[in-house]
Formats: sequence, structure tokens, C-alpha cells
Amino acid sequence: MNRVLCRVVSLSIGLLLTAVLPSASAFAQKHGGVLRITHRDSPASMSIHEEGTISTVMPMMGVFNNLLVFDPKERQNSLDKLEPDLATKWTWSEDGKTLTFALREGVQWHDGKPFTSADVKCTFDLLAGTAKENFKVNFRKGWYANVESVAANGPLEVVLKLKAPQPALLGLLASGFTPMYPCHVSPARMRQQPVGTGPFKFVEYKANQTIRLTRNPNYWKKGLPYLDGIEYDIIPNRSTAVLAFIAGKYDLTFPYEMTVQLVGDIKEQMPKAVCDISPMNVAANLLMNPVPPFDDIEVRRAVAMTLDRKAFVDILTQGKGDVGGAMQPLPEGRWGLPDEELRKLPGYEPDIAKARDKARAILAAKGYGPDKRISLKLSTRNIPTYRDASVILISQLKEIWIDAELQLVETALWVPKLIRRDYQFGLSQVGNGVDDPDQGYPENYACGSRTYMDYCNKELDAMIAAQSAERDPAKRKQIAWAIDRKITDEAVRPMLYYLRGGTCWRPEVKNITVMVNSIYNGWRMEDVWLDR
Repeated sequence: MNRVLCRVVSLSIGLLLTAVLPSASAFAQKHGGVLRITHRDSPASMSIHEEGTISTVMPMMGVFNNLLVFDPKERQNSLDKLEPDLATKWTWSEDGKTLTFALREGVQWHDGKPFTSADVKCTFDLLAGTAKENFKVNFRKGWYANVESVAANGPLEVVLKLKAPQPALLGLLASGFTPMYPCHVSPARMRQQPVGTGPFKFVEYKANQTIRLTRNPNYWKKGLPYLDGIEYDIIPNRSTAVLAFIAGKYDLTFPYEMTVQLVGDIKEQMPKAVCDISPMNVAANLLMNPVPPFDDIEVRRAVAMTLDRKAFVDILTQGKGDVGGAMQPLPEGRWGLPDEELRKLPGYEPDIAKARDKARAILAAKGYGPDKRISLKLSTRNIPTYRDASVILISQLKEIWIDAELQLVETALWVPKLIRRDYQFGLSQVGNGVDDPDQGYPENYACGSRTYMDYCNKELDAMIAAQSAERDPAKRKQIAWAIDRKITDEAVRPMLYYLRGGTCWRPEVKNITVMVNSIYNGWRMEDVWLDR
């Protein structure tokens, strides 16, 4: 047999074996084991729809399903990468105002009752605030304000009628913040004993102690999940969590919670650990309650001008964080303002000394100065990423004659405090569940939204509506950028810096994908497995 013929035969045998034998990865997954995870704090409830924090979304995402999801293996969430979940397919009407979902047959809630179109309608009734028993806090009501009606067309079809076209609605539905809830379980029970259709069933939540999930043996995705369960131990102190992880007590650190420095410490003491430091669609930002002197736009601009954003990035992320406007910066974010546009706006001038001179001149014209300083309380949530940024902010405010006293607020009380406007000056974080203007702008800047500072501009509202209905992606981006420039110029929730967070796991943990433009997606854990 000549050499050419040998190569042809060898290639043919190789292709045959590839076709008939399973790949090595098909044999790799192992069933069994409990995934042990550190948890950063004690959430107010277990109801995703009634909370605005990853502290609830991360452990509860595996309890539920959505109609559709972002591709869980793609690190950047995109409308171009959506996958069916409880819906098998969806279709738009020609005018873009009707969205029809075909639902998956044979899905059961964890208590054995069937999932049907009625549950989808009930979920939207809850979101709209029209159910018989509604949410105590309805964080996502504004997301679906464009949904005019939801109809169950038989048990396995749902039709959404929209007031105006909204191509990005699919992205909102794919977020970890939009699971389907059952009709037959009250919102009150969902806060304490949630019932879902997901790969894991809720077992218990002990405040300040633990959250436990167990495998759903009747999950509609046959063969999944691989894990027998997941246990989250609540360890608010980062150093304690790191030591416990290094000692082998835990398999995974709470996502994005490790600083760059702590990731370095982990790798030094545990070289085999797998660690990821990713951009986050989360930014530390300022809240200025619109009472004197912050009801004056010039005073708010002066505060924005004194910010040294590079200092936040250098100190808190060792130079790995990002500076941006209202939307997550490029390239991980898909809608952020380019750097050349940012530099034209208050607070983004590279010459910090020059910017602070301008800020002091503004405040001097308002009657303030070294002998007449502004004294206030700076309120913030009592977890490390909030506290650390607050200390830097306090030092920077002194440059323009503002003396701030730090006031720490526990997690369960933080959002209610903001809703009541019970603060003078606040440092918060805005974490968008979806990297899209249809979520970030209506939720945080439109009239009646969660700006927490009662900002209302009808011209801006019209721009938000225009970008939402625009079907041409390039034209939509131009409108989105114009919105970002406007709210940044008016110092509405000035962004300090975009965080980068570290996540570490033991090498035995397989199939973890950390997202780069939403901390709230990708945590269902249905195909995560333990190689031990």
C-alpha cells in the first residue's frame, strides 16, 4: 500500500470513528455531589421579582426557568444569541406589536402541577400590578410598561400585545430577573418558599446562615442537572470567605465578589484555583436627593466635576476597572459612549485639577467656600464594594468644601431607604439586569422610575421611547448615545466607575461561564458538574 493510500485509509478510519464514537466530553460529565458556595450577605427574600440584587438572583436562578434565555455559554449577552427555555419558539407580527410564544409541553412545577400559558399570564399580571395579590415591591414593573395585554391562547400559547414595537423586549424576558411564576402559589409564599420549574428545588433559607437547593428529579431537560444540590453559606466578611475557600470548605466564591487583590492572594496560596476577573454591568454611582443644595443642577455638576474616576479604578481594581457613562463601557458593553464623547462631559475631563477649579468656582458663586462648607451624611449599603468606594468619595468631596459623614445601611433596609428618599447624599450601585437601553434608561432615568432622586424630563422620555421602537440597530445606538450624553451632562446619578469582580472556583468544578455584561445571568447551574 503506497503512502498516499495509507493516508487516505487512515483519514477514513478517523472520520468513521468520529462519527460512531461519542466525543471524550460526552463521557466527562459526572452526576452527583453538592456544590458549596460562599454567599456575601443575607437577602431580604427569595423572590427574584421582588428583589434587585444578585444576592437573590444568583441562588434562585436555578429554581426557575424563563420563556427564553441568553446563550449560557456566551460571555457577552446579546439579542443575537437567544435560546428557547419554557417557550420553544416565538414569532413577531409584521408591525412588530404582537409577540407570540409557543410553550413547552410536559413541564411541571416542583409541586407536580403542570406549567401552562395561564402561569405566564399570571406572571405578567403580577408584573403589571393587576393580580389579586400583588408584589410588595415591584422592581420590574417598568420593564414591561409597553405590554398592553397578555392572552393565553390555549394551554401552550401566549400572545403579548405591545403598545409600540419593541425589538429588545426579548432581551428583558431572557434576563435572570424574569422567571415565570406559578398561578397557584401566592407572592407571600414565593418570598419564603419559592416554587419553580427549574433544575433545582428550594429546600430552605436561614437568614444570616444558609440557602439550600436540591436536585429536581423531574426536570424537563432529561439528564440534568448533574449536581445533587447546591449549598450557599452566608459569610459577609470577604477575608473569612477567602480563607474558607482556600481551606477547601467551598467550591466556588460568590460571583464577582473577590477584589483583584484577593484573587491574587487566592492564586498565591492555591495555584490550582481557577479565577476570572470580569467586567461587570455594575457601576458605583452618586445619588443626590433633590433638596437644597442639590436641587440646583449647577451644584450637581460641580460634584460631578470633582470626581477623580481614575483614582477609584486604580485603588479599588488595581487599574482593571472601567470609566463610563450611563451604559456599560465598550467593548464588553454594547451601548457605551466612546471615550471621545465622554471627555466632553462634566467630570470626565482628564485634567482633574482644572475640573476642580471649575467646580469650586461654581460653588463659590452659590455662596460656599472654605469658611462655609456643606456638611451632610453619605448613606451607603453595608457591604465592601459600597463601603470602599464611599471612603474614596468622602476624600474627594473635601476638595470642593463638602464634608461627608459615612452612614452604613444593612442590605435589607437599603432599597426601602432609597425609595423613601430617606437620605441626603448616597453612594449606590446600579446593576443592569440586561445590557440594553430598554432596561437601563426606563428603569433608572425616566419619569417615575428608580432614579431615587425624582428626576423627570419629558424630552428625555420621548428619546427613550424613540430608541425602544427603532428597528434599525445603528439608528437606535445614535439615540441611545444622545440619551447618555444628556443625563451625564445633567449629573443624574453620576457614575463613579464600572466594577471588575473576581470569581474563583476549585479545578473540580466544571462548566462555569462568567458573563461580562450582566452579573445577573448564567447562574442556573443546570450543567455544572463536579469532577470528584
